[in-house]
Amino acid sequence: MAVADPPLRDTASVALPGLARALVSAGILDPQAAEQIYRRSLASRSSFIAELTGTGQVSPHELAHVLAISFSAPLVDLAAVDPLRLPKGLLDVRLCQSYRIVVLAKRGNRLVVATADPSDQQAAEKIKFASQLGVDWVVAEYDKLSRLVDASAATPSETLEQLASSEFEYDELLGEPDEAQETAASSEVEDAPVVRFLQKMLLDAFSMRASDIHFEPYEHNYRVRFRVDGELREIASPPVAIKDKLASRIKVISKLDISEKRIPQDGRMKLKIGADRVIDFRVSTLPTLFGEKIVIRILDPSSARLGIDALGYDADEKERLLTAIGRPYGMILVTGPTGSGKTVSLYTCLNLLNKPGVNIATAEDPSEINLPGVNQVNVNEKAGLTFAAALRAFLRQDPDIIMVGEIRDLDTADIAIKAAQTGHLVLSTLHTNDAPTTLTRMRNMGIAPFNIASSVILITAQRLARRLCPQCKLPADLPPQALLDAGFRREEIDGSWKPYRPVGCPACSGGYKGRVGIYQVMPISEEIQKIILRDGSALEIAAQSEREGVRSLRRSGLQKVMQGVTSLEEVLGVTNE
Repeated sequence: MAVADPPLRDTASVALPGLARALVSAGILDPQAAEQIYRRSLASRSSFIAELTGTGQVSPHELAHVLAISFSAPLVDLAAVDPLRLPKGLLDVRLCQSYRIVVLAKRGNRLVVATADPSDQQAAEKIKFASQLGVDWVVAEYDKLSRLVDASAATPSETLEQLASSEFEYDELLGEPDEAQETAASSEVEDAPVVRFLQKMLLDAFSMRASDIHFEPYEHNYRVRFRVDGELREIASPPVAIKDKLASRIKVISKLDISEKRIPQDGRMKLKIGADRVIDFRVSTLPTLFGEKIVIRILDPSSARLGIDALGYDADEKERLLTAIGRPYGMILVTGPTGSGKTVSLYTCLNLLNKPGVNIATAEDPSEINLPGVNQVNVNEKAGLTFAAALRAFLRQDPDIIMVGEIRDLDTADIAIKAAQTGHLVLSTLHTNDAPTTLTRMRNMGIAPFNIASSVILITAQRLARRLCPQCKLPADLPPQALLDAGFRREEIDGSWKPYRPVGCPACSGGYKGRVGIYQVMPISEEIQKIILRDGSALEIAAQSEREGVRSLRRSGLQKVMQGVTSLEEVLGVTNE
């Protein structure tokens, strides 16, 4: 497609990719915005299209429609494509993951290839060279395409040999080790089977969308477990003899002290998969009776760019949250137990707020997701860099938005509240069961009711429930009384909807695939402020919020059951009333 001259003259100096020039020509982006997004993609080592859709300026759906028209290419909905039925072996897995493409079919001497960027001539040439076949592009939405690329990849055992090469890179975050460390590392862990086993475990975990990997030594056995959709599953039982070499290998690539086995250590590493995908791993070691237990947390930066719609907020909950984060000052609190997705929720909000004219600072322990454009600080208690100390420093750095990983003590709470009262938007987390009890928890910490009422503008409590697999879920035959006991109202049991149950198929795990958030989004209204000022109880606050249309966690979960998103037993398991 020919690109109009004015956009080309505006953007030629920055050598924008063809996709960016096409969007400028189509009027979707102005040249300055395209240049900013392109520079951010270079800085974060991601593709232009990943950075563009991550900003929220253009939705994947809108982008795909525009590009299909601009490049006269067919548009395909990948939600209707079964990854198990895709042709195998026509292209190298690394090539598909690197360029985020999926081969849909082979017709004669041509391949039908789904892409989000039909302007990518380099990808077309690579495909032609690798397959000796012509390429027919079809345009797909980037988010659906990325999911299908991951789902249609070969099994981890097959990809191991392909990725365990020069393109399978560990990118350490910390400083270079000294020569003594390198010498010890080379002598102790240059064991090819151990290296391959570790790579296989990392790839398996990534393929299964695990959040954590547990390496656990015992007296007579050694096991590896993955946490998938919130549940731990035993994956492998390697020989006990490899436990020390495996621990040393992990510690070397995480820049930890391999000679220190008596105290816990924390480190990080990165794994580069393809041209635009970098996965962070947070590593924690713990001395046990029979060796070091190591837990690796998988931190995928793309999770913060999924967008608020992917988190599972209902329309009214989403509107309340967007209204709150659009306020110029005040405090927004996200509450829930460990592993309930609070960090992803906070970073999704920060991603929406991350604009060139806004100064954002975060203090975390530790920082889990790298977000370009945000000033992130890791607290260090030993060095005296506490949450409170970081907050004090932030207030001297001309901030607009502050994110505190967790309010743990009165000192941190006081500074955060003062920041919220003096013209800053403050986001943070607390460990409470639901939104109303958060306010009484703050009161018990010693915060004055007036300070709570004048600073807190919204509280979100959340849980994560497993999603039912859309391919195999079946209607569940539940008696009306069981639905009433779970919390459904009698008028809701009218036969207009059906609860579903998990079944299990090759595309899922036990009938579930992925997780969805269950939320209680409670704005602090004037009536709730009055209850806080008179030191009312959490029960009074809960009753008032219900009158104002705020659903409890259980009610929000039941909504997901009515929508067919999850099962009733899953909601009962993650909510308690």
